[in-house]
Amino acid sequence: MTLVFVTRGSVPIILCQPHSGTYVPDKIRRDLNELGRELTDTDWHVPSLYEGLLEGASVIRANFSRYVIDVNRDPSGKSLYPGQNTTELVPLTTFDGQPIWSNPPDKDEIVDRIQNFHSVYHSILEKEIARIKSKFGFVVIYDCHSIRSVIPHLFDGELPDFNIGDNCGVTCAQSITNVVSQVCGRSNAYSYVVNGRFKGGWTTRHYGRPTEGVHAIQMELAQRNYLQQECPPFNYNSEQADKLRNVLKEILSSILHVIELDK
Repeated sequence: MTLVFVTRGSVPIILCQPHSGTYVPDKIRRDLNELGRELTDTDWHVPSLYEGLLEGASVIRANFSRYVIDVNRDPSGKSLYPGQNTTELVPLTTFDGQPIWSNPPDKDEIVDRIQNFHSVYHSILEKEIARIKSKFGFVVIYDCHSIRSVIPHLFDGELPDFNIGDNCGVTCAQSITNVVSQVCGRSNAYSYVVNGRFKGGWTTRHYGRPTEGVHAIQMELAQRNYLQQECPPFNYNSEQADKLRNVLKEILSSILHVIELDK
């Protein structure tokens, strides 16, 4: 099993897909309980949503499940959202707060997973950032996510369709956030928010240094807009997805356009 899928592109945008993987090594799978083995909190079908939307974009995708280890969490274990319900570096529960392990990993096992999964993903990402930056002088990390629309344990009510995060203006040029917001706002069929419940995960916050030419922005999509149902078997709805893909394509092309104007 290739742990991390990589396509090295020819434009200064990296599409990161940290949570769409479903691979769980047998040793780890045996320690999950029945609910954990359903991998409910996967970012289902995100690779299909973004496939072919921006010619020349780099893609870095974790093929292993976030239940193995979450590459969008601080390896120190520090919470992204202190005081709010969230999941850990190695999640112990689902987003609904339900336990996923019959035999939870101990500290030594977590260290092992950091070395063998988390560090592998980020080493590849760091090399791709360096390669693109050396060629263009800058790079944009677009972190691709999706989540169920209603999760009372994590947030109140129903999530907006597009959830844009730049850690309150810290992780990318304002022009990038502005153009993403403008594209979302032009579509009457969808709602959006900037720095709402999701302000950008560890990837966005760790790498986003606009003054150094590294911009990072997170897009969290509500799964209702491209799944038949937000429950198992989480089937892809092609008709709905195609409408969403049209907006995502405009978002990515607009980011590319604005950064070329700004350089």
